[in-house]
Amino acid sequence: MTSNPSPADAADPRTGEFPIDPGLTAPSAEGLGRLAVPGPRVLLAGILVTRLILVALVLGRELGRVDPKVGSIALVAAAAVAASVWLGWRMRRPTDVPGPSALLLQAAVDVVVITSLISFTPAAATSVAALYVAAVTVYALLLPVGRGLLAVGFAVTCYVWVSLHAAEPPDARFWTQVAVIGFVGALIAVLGNRLTDASRGQRALAAALLQARFEADEILGSIQSGVISIDGDGRLGYLNPRGRKILGGGAGTFVPGQPALDTLRARSRELYDAITRGISGGGRVARAEAQVRRDDGSLFPVGLSTTTFNRPGSNSRVVTAIFTDISDLKRLQEFRLRAERLEAVAALSASLAHEIRNPLAAIRSAVEQLARSVGPDEDDQTLARLVLRESERLNRLLSEFLDFSRVRASKFERLDLTELVRDVVRITGEHPAAKGVEIAVDGGPVELEADADLIIRLVSNLLLNAAQALDGRGRISVSIGLARAGEGPGGAVERPVKLVVRDNGPGIPDSVRERLFEPFVTGRHGGTGLGLAIVQRAVAAHRGVILVDTAPGAGTTWSIFLPATWNREDRG
Repeated sequence: MTSNPSPADAADPRTGEFPIDPGLTAPSAEGLGRLAVPGPRVLLAGILVTRLILVALVLGRELGRVDPKVGSIALVAAAAVAASVWLGWRMRRPTDVPGPSALLLQAAVDVVVITSLISFTPAAATSVAALYVAAVTVYALLLPVGRGLLAVGFAVTCYVWVSLHAAEPPDARFWTQVAVIGFVGALIAVLGNRLTDASRGQRALAAALLQARFEADEILGSIQSGVISIDGDGRLGYLNPRGRKILGGGAGTFVPGQPALDTLRARSRELYDAITRGISGGGRVARAEAQVRRDDGSLFPVGLSTTTFNRPGSNSRVVTAIFTDISDLKRLQEFRLRAERLEAVAALSASLAHEIRNPLAAIRSAVEQLARSVGPDEDDQTLARLVLRESERLNRLLSEFLDFSRVRASKFERLDLTELVRDVVRITGEHPAAKGVEIAVDGGPVELEADADLIIRLVSNLLLNAAQALDGRGRISVSIGLARAGEGPGGAVERPVKLVVRDNGPGIPDSVRERLFEPFVTGRHGGTGLGLAIVQRAVAAHRGVILVDTAPGAGTTWSIFLPATWNREDRG
């Protein structure tokens, strides 16, 4: 299985764009947003300032005058100042607001101050009465409905009481003012509380909406699939970071709010067609496959699905496509298909080897007897030696076929892969093909459960294959260790151990690369083409994955990922 780097794995900072409609601007305050009342602390601050101003006016008016009411004025002023000091002390912390009972007491103090002001200045009674309206309006907003109505009733009672004790009897205008104060206070107490609740609900909804947007952005930013949204005008609504990595291009390639279809068509014609069909006819794609072009011009496959919906209050369609890089999945599928083909070839090889080996043994025995019985004629001797040599070669081929057919993981044991590989390297170093080749092993102790015989055959075949490619000149390096998270292809192997065999030879020819693990395919003169097929079958028997990275003149790297442990059911 050859490995190709996927653009989805390239480093790219998170974008964090959230879906936006470029045709929309920030909305102005409407509805409840315009009607939202000030916060409690703002209203209380206004009450505090107004109360102190009224007290100052009263004291300033009466200061220095000889009046029997001075004692009452001083008492009301002292009560107002004390209430103001307490209220200011309670509001010293930004989040502190007095409770309903304390606010009701503050309302009583303000009503008494206003009533006293009317009592002390009867001439200004009509204009000062407007302060009742202001007071009951503010406290009706601050207090619950019941206590708000109680404050309104107290204000109306005080106004009626002070007016009945005035020098002039109340007229029709007075009773109109009383009705207005009571009506406005009751109306604000009921509707104001509902408005406040609605405004509070709106703010909570806006906060929840913002939180949902943040969470959606976080989810879409961390999933391993690309997500792109295109509106009916062909403008980009949203592209998550993974989608940007898969589609490639720089930061200015896909810009939210800008036309994106032409750029998308250059990257993936199938993805472009699926989105334009959704925009024009509302069609959807359930499961499809597309090709995406890399920055270097090569193609890789992605799985694709789309959905189409209409924007509320508009006939314009928005198409969202979800696409996933399936390069690793495709390679794994090819690996399984090759493994299945190898299994069939192995069964056929075993059958043919057994059928041919017995007649071959008889032929070889007969030829040996004939060679001993022939005369000294040189031609007869040459023919006999030729038949014996070719029968011996055919017997070796049959042995390799049987070797190929017997690749089975039968005995699992806990072993140190690094120690086992060092033993194989020592044995391989004595092989004639490895003379003049340097073989180095790097890695600490790594344990795994495996069939030791299969691992030995796997490593020795790779080493001999590399040594034969080097032809007596070059270096082979072997590294063993635990694979890092996400290093294996698509998480195909759990808790993987990584074995890498790398040489600095001429690389694998293009004519062989696509059929690398198929039996009887070889780029070496005289080879049977079964060595790498045995390697792949040994890897498959351990439910591992093998990848190869090769280039002309740059050597070849074999990367094998094997599970460190096996479940009991897996061994069966």
